[in-house]
Amino acid sequence: MEFLEGKNIRLRAVEPEDLELFYRWENNSEWWGFGSTLAPYSRYQLKKYIEKSHCDIYELKQLRLMIEWLTDRKTVGSVDLYDFDPYHLRAGVGILVDSDYQQRGIASEALSLLEHYAFSFFRLHMLYAYANINNEASKKLFLSRGYSISGTLHDWLAFENGFSDVVILQKINANKVND
Repeated sequence: MEFLEGKNIRLRAVEPEDLELFYRWENNSEWWGFGSTLAPYSRYQLKKYIEKSHCDIYELKQLRLMIEWLTDRKTVGSVDLYDFDPYHLRAGVGILVDSDYQQRGIASEALSLLEHYAFSFFRLHMLYAYANINNEASKKLFLSRGYSISGTLHDWLAFENGFSDVVILQKINANKVND
């Protein structure tokens, strides 16, 4: 388990006990505009998702890991590999840290552990993320971890008062030899 454990956090599999956290996080309408969620999730839907989370990343094309704060063993967020592409050896990265635990370096440490896992175990060539052009914290996080901005998707996200651009950030596995 040490591979997924850092100085302050560890990444672990999703457990049935995470249902209420998922329910709170996934139904936070303030975050809906940053993803593809447009309506609340029921506990039943989330329970079914958790039941399927034991499936292999090659089957689901997604892997969610929970971020656990080591000091008190409290679950404080999650990280995702999504749109996993085993042929092109790439995946998208998503990260969420509960607002009560932000500004403690948790996102950076979680992203570091996830990158190491993705590049070592899945031998991925590239990780990428989308960030709202106005989300300075997200852009700063990914840029500090060695991602580079590779493009802009104009008017990508719809909000009540208009549209917002998104930047695409990419990190190439420096240890992977190009074939």
